[in-house]
Amino acid sequence: MGLVQYYDNGFFAPRKIADAFRTTSEEVARTAGLGKDAVQRKDRVHSDKTQRRLREMVEVINKVEQRFGSSLMAYAWYRSEPLSGFSGQTAMQLVRSGRADDVLDYIDAVDAGVHA
Repeated sequence: MGLVQYYDNGFFAPRKIADAFRTTSEEVARTAGLGKDAVQRKDRVHSDKTQRRLREMVEVINKVEQRFGSSLMAYAWYRSEPLSGFSGQTAMQLVRSGRADDVLDYIDAVDAGVHA
C-alpha cells in the first residue's frame, strides 16, 4: 500500500498507522522513538520531529511490505528482525536512533543482491 493511507489532512496520523498495524497509537509512538505525548497532543503530532519519525517508520515498512506479503508482517520484521551488519539491531532500533537512511540503504542493497 502507499503512504497516503497513513495520512490525514496532510499529516501522518498515528491513529491510521496504528489501525493498519493493529496496535495502539502509543505503541506506534514507541516504535518510532517518540513519547506518547507526541501522538496524543495535536500540536506535538504536527511537529516536525514527530512527522519525520512517523514518515521514516512508514517508509521502511512500506518498502518491505511486498517482500513479506502484508503490512502486518512487514511491521513485525521492522520490530524484531536483527539486521546483519548493524550489531544485531533491528530496523526499529536504527530508526529510533535516527538511522532510517541506513535502513533504507540496507533494504536497497539486499534487493540488489548485495548481502550486507
